[in-house]
Amino acid sequence: MPPRDIPGQLSGTLLVHGDCPLGTEVVPSISVTTTFRTIPDDDPAALAGANPDGHVYSRYSQNVSSKVGEVLNKINKGHSITYASGLAAAFSALVHYKPKRIAISGGYMGCHGAIDVYSRGRSEGIPIIDLDDNFQEGDLCWLETPLNPTGESRDIKYYANKIHTVGGILLVDSTFGPPPLQYPLDFGADCVFHSGTKYFGGHSDLLCGILIVKTEEERKQMWLDRAYMGNMMGSLEAWLLLRSLRTMHLRIPRQSASATELAQWLSKAVIPEGQEFDGIPGGVVTKVWHSSLQGTNERGFNPASQMKGGYNATFSILLSKQEYAEALPFKLEYFIPATSLGGVESLVEQRIRADPKEDPLLIRLSIGVEEVDDLKDDLRKALQTVADLK
Repeated sequence: MPPRDIPGQLSGTLLVHGDCPLGTEVVPSISVTTTFRTIPDDDPAALAGANPDGHVYSRYSQNVSSKVGEVLNKINKGHSITYASGLAAAFSALVHYKPKRIAISGGYMGCHGAIDVYSRGRSEGIPIIDLDDNFQEGDLCWLETPLNPTGESRDIKYYANKIHTVGGILLVDSTFGPPPLQYPLDFGADCVFHSGTKYFGGHSDLLCGILIVKTEEERKQMWLDRAYMGNMMGSLEAWLLLRSLRTMHLRIPRQSASATELAQWLSKAVIPEGQEFDGIPGGVVTKVWHSSLQGTNERGFNPASQMKGGYNATFSILLSKQEYAEALPFKLEYFIPATSLGGVESLVEQRIRADPKEDPLLIRLSIGVEEVDDLKDDLRKALQTVADLK
């Protein structure tokens, strides 16, 4: 009996059983071997039964990473391949597509860094253009949505139509929108990129990158490239990722729902000094960004039409004074002052500490799985405290 498909949700059945586990182990062992016994042609000892996938060398494949791939394929609506980190996946995408120009605006500084390194390795460099510039043949449109650090959504279908009109490629960085929140291939993406370190990993204890493409033929070419670039996941990281995939259907919808509630609650505190909302003094929070707050733009795009499984669990707020932004992360109890995002624990960061280009007033919040009322109380008390700073 096939597992049920529930629109807008991840199937816990697929996540737990999607790798078709066989044998005596309920939880697969961590594979530490780098090489595997060669199976003779006549196989007199029936060795193939102990190595049904025909593993040869762990740079190509091993048992746990193969299981990860099976689950990822089923929940991403495409053909997936993993890498040693998010930026390893980003660089590999550049190697694969060999763009003549790259259209990119804003977003994660790490991807801009990977693009710069790739460009410096080319004799003539790679021109960088804005997403709203005119595209031409050979362009790669690198679209991050929702956007880091603000959590604002961009219209995948619009940029898919724009780049495909000239024969270019659309890569969507969907790190802030993991399954089941959005599926970029459904809206015209040619390749989907995730820093799997974040929501796929979900426990702040592994590095991983993921690319998802439409065909097995393209995935196989990426797999061959990965074998010779040597940027595959390690054995322990693959095991940790498989563990994390089992609970994605529990973690991500809860994080999404809590973040949406918090963003909408905080947006009501954008009020003048001297007023108050639910205990939050006015004049402290001046702006809140989140996909749920965008509404419909002039082209008719509303993030709700794209993020059918829920809104992003990471978003940003803007404070009125730099001293408030510098102090807030250290006045919170349940939000941990740290970079990164997507884990079960809530994180807070004055983003300029990690990305010098960001506004020093901007605070990024990654929402975990704690009780949302406890997170509200934590933010309320911390905002009250910083408002009293002189």
